[in-house]
Amino acid sequence: MTSTTFLHARFKSKGKLYLGNILDGNTLHDTSITNVLRSEFGSITAEYSWKWSRIQPKEGEFHFEGADAVFDWAVANKKLIRGHTLIWHQNIPEWVNATTDKTKLTEVIQEHIRQVVGRYKGHVYAWDVVNEPFEEDGHFRNSVFWRVLKEDFFDVAFHAAREADPNAKLYLNEYNLDYAGPKIDALLALVDRLQKRGVPIDGIGSQAHLTLGKAGSVPAQLLRLAATGLDIALTELDIRIPRPVTDAKLVQQQAEYEMVVKACVDIPNCIGITLWGVSDRNSWVNATLPQFESPLLWDKDYKRKAAYRGLEVLLA
Repeated sequence: MTSTTFLHARFKSKGKLYLGNILDGNTLHDTSITNVLRSEFGSITAEYSWKWSRIQPKEGEFHFEGADAVFDWAVANKKLIRGHTLIWHQNIPEWVNATTDKTKLTEVIQEHIRQVVGRYKGHVYAWDVVNEPFEEDGHFRNSVFWRVLKEDFFDVAFHAAREADPNAKLYLNEYNLDYAGPKIDALLALVDRLQKRGVPIDGIGSQAHLTLGKAGSVPAQLLRLAATGLDIALTELDIRIPRPVTDAKLVQQQAEYEMVVKACVDIPNCIGITLWGVSDRNSWVNATLPQFESPLLWDKDYKRKAAYRGLEVLLA
């Protein structure tokens, strides 16, 4: 391939479906971002605007302006779309969090999913149906969904999503599946139970928000996820560097990006990777984890970093 072949095309040439990235209202009109998205990436995930509190802040009042803006851009630019996310313990309005009746909460989940998934039926490749349901110790999070419905909330959500769009791929999405331990063990046990009772789950999303120097176990854990027989995707990949950033750390970051991406390339049912941002300028790491920085493939001046160049060679 020539040097003008961009990352998504190179990744697809390895038999994969997409290499994607995120877009939202804060970046939608930033041409430094959108020009890269057009040329380098084949799929789009909305960072925040498809989450419950943005779409249905009050019961029965649906606001799709932000979600539609991302959707319209993705369609206009012929990008695959991942829907993120339907059920999450964060970014839910207080009226949902205050629900205590099982029947009521079941209906609330079903109606939200019917409206959101149904609006984009036939146009969204995959949905993160349930996002981040586990604590680090493998216990379920004490969300309103768990408190009121226990494990049944997975069944309710996945069945509702399948009914709303029978052709969309339905994912369980979680972070810190990159290391052996109780969290990935609990998730794999849950997936086994869901499969045995006929819940329509198609894929597992491993977010892969990684820290430099701690990515070495990713390949082995991806193999464990892939052994379920489901589609596997890295859904929010970045590799943050502890401050201060040095040339040596950037070279190490390059090697770790190559290792993680190669792990997906080498697993037949690892079908795609989404990077969680284009430029270090816009990363969630800046505000959330100030002791780290520089997690992405483009620096704050939108220049390609060593990690980009490493993937360019890896996927040649």
